[in-house]
Amino acid sequence: MGAGGGPGPVVQRRRLRAELRRVRVAAGLTQDEVAEAMDWSLSKLIRIENGSVSISTNDLKAILQYYKITDSHRVADLVAMGRVARERWWWSEYRDVASRELLQLIEYEAAATISRNFQLSVVPGLLQTEEYARAVLERNNPQRPRDQLDVLVGIRMRRQELLDRADPPLLFFVMDEAVVRRQVGGPAVMRGQLQRLIEVSAKPNVTVEMVPFSAGIHPGTLGSFVIYEFPDDADDDTVYLENQQGEFLNRDDPDEIVAYRERFEQLRELSLGRAGTENFLAEAAKEVA
Repeated sequence: MGAGGGPGPVVQRRRLRAELRRVRVAAGLTQDEVAEAMDWSLSKLIRIENGSVSISTNDLKAILQYYKITDSHRVADLVAMGRVARERWWWSEYRDVASRELLQLIEYEAAATISRNFQLSVVPGLLQTEEYARAVLERNNPQRPRDQLDVLVGIRMRRQELLDRADPPLLFFVMDEAVVRRQVGGPAVMRGQLQRLIEVSAKPNVTVEMVPFSAGIHPGTLGSFVIYEFPDDADDDTVYLENQQGEFLNRDDPDEIVAYRERFEQLRELSLGRAGTENFLAEAAKEVA
């Protein structure tokens, strides 16, 4: 599968895990008690409630019966949710190359109606040209085999299809000036990348803003992050962080997400704004030598 009109597997898995956890807590049961009653390992139940694995239809029906969920409509809804959670979308075919965290990020990216992306050192993946992406991925792991590099570059390019979807999300990108000043892949690649940023920033659903060096030390110096918002109230926002190894770390603690939202708005206030950034990028492109 590659499209679909509703939330994808990871989003549905999050909904299902939240519901299963809520029902267990409401029943006054501990994870140990449920695992023992179901004859499961404790780690299996923990992974199900964390949303890191899918639950089979038979296991789902069994645990719902144990929780005394007998309403036929509710059971049908939860079983349908579980089936979607196990579906395979276009990114599923890359499980042997891409990390689980990257694949999860791609689905959140595709399912979100709004994303807020701050980058401290490189152009966001959704806005990278193929040449720029190749230079970044190659530099991050020089020992990576060429065929794997080609696949990862292809994944990054395919992710960008959501910019031109019939129902594109609202995309907000804030970048530190270092992103533009750091030359990646040589002058020609960098000029092409800057031109790409100028072109993309003209899209009505895309906002690109630059935080200049003159802003001094700012909240974004703590690191890059992306916040995803989903259309259904049942789906909590989530934030993704990227560590020094280039791995993605998911956070969905409400207080932490609020803190990142505040940080993002502070960065926007420090930025050159949309129009100022377009002028800045145009001048920066002329200066690349």
